[in-house]
Parts: sequence; C-alpha cells; structure tokens
Amino acid sequence: MAFDIVAATGNRHKIEEMRAILAPVGITVTGALEAGGMPDVEEDGATFAENAIKKALAVAKARQRVVLADDSGLEVMALGGRPGVHSARYAGEGGNDGRNLAKLLREMECVSDRRARFVAVVAVAGPDGLLGTAEGEVRGRIITEARGDGGFGYDPAFVPEGFDMTFGELPSEVKNKLSHRANALLAAVKAGLFQKLERGAETP
Repeated sequence: MAFDIVAATGNRHKIEEMRAILAPVGITVTGALEAGGMPDVEEDGATFAENAIKKALAVAKARQRVVLADDSGLEVMALGGRPGVHSARYAGEGGNDGRNLAKLLREMECVSDRRARFVAVVAVAGPDGLLGTAEGEVRGRIITEARGDGGFGYDPAFVPEGFDMTFGELPSEVKNKLSHRANALLAAVKAGLFQKLERGAETP
C-alpha cells in the first residue's frame, strides 16, 4: 500500500500528525493548501462525523482527489461533553488555542471530576463519494494548569490514562502512538478504507 492522499485541513499540526502516523503504512499526506487550496466549508454539523464527512466530500469534489478529513475535539465529563464539536471555537469565533484553553481551565477551577476524552472521526472520500469513516478516542483527565510546549489545542492540559505527563509534555512519537487521531487513522487502515484506493480510487 503506497499512495498519496490529500488532507482536508489547513492546520499544519494536524497534517504533521497525519504524516507521522500514516507514513509507516505507506501513505503520503499532502495538505489541501499544497494540493490547490482548501474550499470554505462551514463546520456546522452536530457531530464530529458530520463535520468530517462534509469536509472530505467538499474537498474531494473541489480537488478531484482522494481526501482524508478529520474532525476532533475534547469532551469533558463534568461539562456535559463540552467543548465537543465546538472545541476549536470554544472561546468564540475570534478565539485561538490559548484563549480556548484558558476558558476551559477557568470553567474547571472548582470542579473535582476531571475526567475527559479526546475524540476524532476520520472520513475518506473520493470524487465519486464517501469511502467510509472511522473513530478513535483517548481517555484521560484535565489538570489545573497547562504544562508543556508540545502539541496544540488542549494538549498542555490533558493527561492520558496511564501517564503522568500531558500531551504537551510527551514526545510527539509517544503521543502519535496513543492519541485519538492515531486511533482513528489506524482504525481506518484496519477497516480497509485505504485499501479501497488500491482498487481504483488512487490518484494517478
């Protein structure tokens, strides 16, 4: 299995993670901006799956390529699953990683139940339609203050189960073996979504 797939995102952190996770199985990832541009896609779905599918189909149609899209976020048990699908915009449309994280930590100041999970859904689509989806998660807890300069988003405040370090402190090669995105991408590989490309959907 060796082919190139377009990632339906302009987020360089996501692209770097996808490349690191999929390289061992022979899949090269090209960012949508490198492949000709990322069309505007309103991520207004009620679930991660809806958003991932919407992005994959839109970019596959625009670029006439096989596309991998993901939608992911943090779900905090004590907050009823928030920020959830709004993770990237938790502090408002003008927010960024720092503001989103600061808002989360403020809301968790007096909360004893720190349980949380990262969830990712990946969708693979070609010009002719959807090839399939896969989901992954990693469970852990939210700490009281950010630690570590690695990763992105809520990584500096999330400690995965079985570890004492946050995603922001763990080496990327460790995070990329246990993260929600890794679990979703490897589930897609296991489900044979990428093998479908070999049966006629791969790009020339």
